[in-house]
Amino acid sequence: MADTIRLGGMALTNGVLVHGPTAWACAIRLPDGKLRVASDRKRFRAAEVRNPVLRGPARLVEVFSLLPQVRRRLPQARLPFERPAVLAALATSALAVKGVRDSDAVGAAARELLTALLSLAPAAIALRGSSLAAYHGAEHISIGTYEHGEQRGKEHERCGSHLLGPLLATSALGNAIAAQAPSALRGAARASAWLGAMAASTEIFGWMVRNPDHPLSKALARPGHELQHRLATAEPDAEQLEVAGAALAACLELENEETARARSGDASPRGTRRRRE
Repeated sequence: MADTIRLGGMALTNGVLVHGPTAWACAIRLPDGKLRVASDRKRFRAAEVRNPVLRGPARLVEVFSLLPQVRRRLPQARLPFERPAVLAALATSALAVKGVRDSDAVGAAARELLTALLSLAPAAIALRGSSLAAYHGAEHISIGTYEHGEQRGKEHERCGSHLLGPLLATSALGNAIAAQAPSALRGAARASAWLGAMAASTEIFGWMVRNPDHPLSKALARPGHELQHRLATAEPDAEQLEVAGAALAACLELENEETARARSGDASPRGTRRRRE
């Protein structure tokens, strides 16, 4: 039996992106009902970053670096934050965050926690009133069923929503410390705080995945679990599950080819890509 490959994913408004250590695949449903799939090798691989300070941000960079590839291969793909309402929410959220940071009505720690919560508003609006939540559920079902070898539900224990608890705590702490920096250095201090919060949250999340039954792990996972259960996922229909399954199969095909080549000692250049439509 082949080894299980650790996979990640992203739900789109009209499809699902699945990615592994070396490859990605995206499947979408066109307005006429047709299914379209594209897959390719990753150009940047976060799995190769070993520095604990950098590997968390590297995973974020890896995912966002895939989006231009997806749009070039599948111009009809609709990314989560393309809706006008979400763009408006991003602008409103940015103004609200600035207003809260400039206010002295609450303490520094509470102010930073509130700004972190306000930053989640665009994501909540992206999920509301769209098919995104159902495709998110389809992504979890397809990946979870593959990983566990049995039928799984719409929630996944490794969903990025579980980063919410650690990220809120570390961001609030980091920004509270950065706010004490001299005004001329505050921008750099906040950037450093973001990098530190992302790095710390990723390491904490890894520990949570390895220790799911620990009381602290359960407490940190609770906010993300509630977000995932109540808002971020919905039960998909058969067509949405078919889309997620197609993305999963295409990604695994490339990952299995990479594994077979590595085991055979094939020294082909990593940049060699196989494309599938």
